[in-house]
Amino acid sequence: MFQYHQEEFTEQEKQVLQRFVTNIDRPVFALINLPEVVKGALFARYSRSAKSLRRLLLDEFVNDSETGIEAIALSLDDPMIGSKRAEDLYRRVFFEYGDDSVAQLGGAHLACEQASNLLTKVLEWGRLAAYLEQSTRYIRYDARLGDRYRYYTPPEIDDSRHKSAYRKHMERVFDEYSELVAMMIGVFEERHPRSESDSKMIYNSTIRAKACDTVRGLLPVATTSNVGIYGTGQAYEMALVRMQASPLAEVRQYGEMMLEELRKVIPSFLTRVDLPDRGVRWSEYLAGVRSELERHAENLGTPTDRSPYVQLTDWDPDGEEKVAAAALYAVSELPDDALQELVRSMSTAERAQVIAAMVGRRANRRHKPGRAMERTMYRFDVSCDIGAFRDLQRHRLMTIEWQKFSTRLGYDLPAEIEELGLGDRWTSLMDSSGELYEKIRSDLGAEVAQYVVPFA
Repeated sequence: MFQYHQEEFTEQEKQVLQRFVTNIDRPVFALINLPEVVKGALFARYSRSAKSLRRLLLDEFVNDSETGIEAIALSLDDPMIGSKRAEDLYRRVFFEYGDDSVAQLGGAHLACEQASNLLTKVLEWGRLAAYLEQSTRYIRYDARLGDRYRYYTPPEIDDSRHKSAYRKHMERVFDEYSELVAMMIGVFEERHPRSESDSKMIYNSTIRAKACDTVRGLLPVATTSNVGIYGTGQAYEMALVRMQASPLAEVRQYGEMMLEELRKVIPSFLTRVDLPDRGVRWSEYLAGVRSELERHAENLGTPTDRSPYVQLTDWDPDGEEKVAAAALYAVSELPDDALQELVRSMSTAERAQVIAAMVGRRANRRHKPGRAMERTMYRFDVSCDIGAFRDLQRHRLMTIEWQKFSTRLGYDLPAEIEELGLGDRWTSLMDSSGELYEKIRSDLGAEVAQYVVPFA
């Protein structure tokens, strides 16, 4: 086994450290029982000190006369006490040692519930956070919350002449969804009877998932969902600034609730969000950019025909050569320009062999080739239903831009629904959704009209 230097600590120091680190004698350890703000401050100081993290924790955080152990340890009675006492310490370290990157060193888990599927896409837009969202495949969405199905009524519609029509339409949609899910569960149970070796729980879950997946196209964008987020202070700051700039009331109001709760756990990371000359000005900039771009786009027209589902619109003609050169770069001693020249002189078969070697023998989708694949670029324009979009947006590593949800591109009809002679019911709901969408869009704009659009 490799030999690492083992730092010496007194017995008293060991007793202190055991409260805050997972071990005191190995080069890899985790921090425990410390507020996020203290972890951020500690690592910010770490980058400017020759001391080990444990020694830094003892000398400059635990033994500091202004802070002391009680100022940074989590209280068993009130965990918030340690965070509150650590604020001044973090601010001092932030301004003395840090920049924006310091806000990457602490984070928080946030539960965001009863968010429309329009809001969930706003929440999941950032690249620097982790997201987990309720699945429309594995959960039935016909259970009511209080006296109403699980859909959101935006203030813009609630205060308009469309309120009654909107709610009547939503109730009809969820009634149909509930009936069809129950019907499809029966159909799939008949088509795929359970064998004696099948676990009842797994079998029921599989059948329910198949039924929900078949019918989920009826669900509107207004359908509410729960999203779990783990993000750094920087990720939350960026998200909240964007949310302040949104034209939708739901997004702005939800952002205010998020800021209030996050300030209970990582307040120092979010001091700039609502400062007039910082976060507010940033939000105004984003809103202004969107407004100007929309002005330039307002006379560009609307699509008259449905474009191909997937269309390659831009690519690098030298991409194959660049990927092959990049694949060889890390395992050779030649500079990049020399490798590119060598790859250009290869035959097509030779380049293919290099790329195949880089890809390797993938056993499943989690075996991903290295970063050489990022050396080139392909841009696809994808027209798909919202259910498919949700999977692409949340589960695939890509640079993605999307247009507003709309009924104007048509809809998909599941083969199982058509086979059972239920196509007319499906089509009727799609047509009804399209009509309501156009009425709301005409009065309240395309942003608000998105709530009506079905996943199909």
